[in-house]
Amino acid sequence: MIGRLRQWARALKREIILLWLAARDPRTPLGAKLLCGLVAAYALSPIDLIPDFIPVLGLLDDLVLVPAGIWLALRLVPADLLAELRLRAESTPWPGAARKAAWAMVGAWIAIAALAGYAVWARV
Repeated sequence: MIGRLRQWARALKREIILLWLAARDPRTPLGAKLLCGLVAAYALSPIDLIPDFIPVLGLLDDLVLVPAGIWLALRLVPADLLAELRLRAESTPWPGAARKAAWAMVGAWIAIAALAGYAVWARV
């Protein structure tokens, strides 16, 4: 049981790296690129739609939304590109990819906060 969970976690990490690579690849269609980037960013983001401290729903979003998003995003990427990116994802180290994605998420959250602050300031 523990072995299967570890194998599933490794596969999930590889798929997140794959999505991150697909979001940055120019051959990925625009819709797939956006969804891949959003799903990878959400999976790596410390901020959830539903906070984890809410008893069942908090973990349910991680157990349902992330795998469903991965499944849908991978369906939108062309098969030949997906096969090539899978090979690259297997050779890409997790900490390096996760660090880059985390910095991108920090930048995105700062941009969102700046836009929200500007929208509030403009109304005053």
